[in-house]
Amino acid sequence: MESADKILKEYHEYQAKIGSRVALYRVVARAFGIESALYPGSHVDIAPSLVIPKVTYIDSYKGTIQFFRQMDVIQSFLEQQKEYPEACEISFIGSDYEAELGVDPVDLIISQFAGFVGQATKRYLKPGGILLCNDSHADATLARFDETFELIGVIDEKNQISSAYLENFFQLSKGRAVDLANVRKTMKGPKYTHMAENYLFRKK
Repeated sequence: MESADKILKEYHEYQAKIGSRVALYRVVARAFGIESALYPGSHVDIAPSLVIPKVTYIDSYKGTIQFFRQMDVIQSFLEQQKEYPEACEISFIGSDYEAELGVDPVDLIISQFAGFVGQATKRYLKPGGILLCNDSHADATLARFDETFELIGVIDEKNQISSAYLENFFQLSKGRAVDLANVRKTMKGPKYTHMAENYLFRKK
């Protein structure tokens, strides 16, 4: 069995590599009263559980599955560091997020650099629930042109939410149309005239 120190070191090293997203998750959780979340393609980023009471992590990567085998260590760390009064409920599914997950609907789906998360898991998002995503793999682009979702905000590099001038986002220069077939093929978001670090969509 791996030691607690090794597990927590892995988490902290990953946070140092990607940059802590605690502030991002915190601002979204507080703005929308998030109590439950699904994080497909999470790797070992357990930061959402610091600010959201109930989170299910999903990843098929062997190293991530190994990490979450030490759930008692992870749970103990989160209980000591969490920013909410409720007990921390954390679970992990070691599979591809496109598989049938059998989870209850959640308030928030987190999509960060992990492919078409929003498209694959939107059935697990409550009506009125929030999709937090970036456009690194075009997940935000697909959400923007999906009638299931409504763009309600953008988040800048300082983790500040804005709902102003949303019509300016997801626009190409010279009024060109977005080629969604190419987006799906390349898994790459186009270069728009206005772009944000993260986007917020509400499920209709």
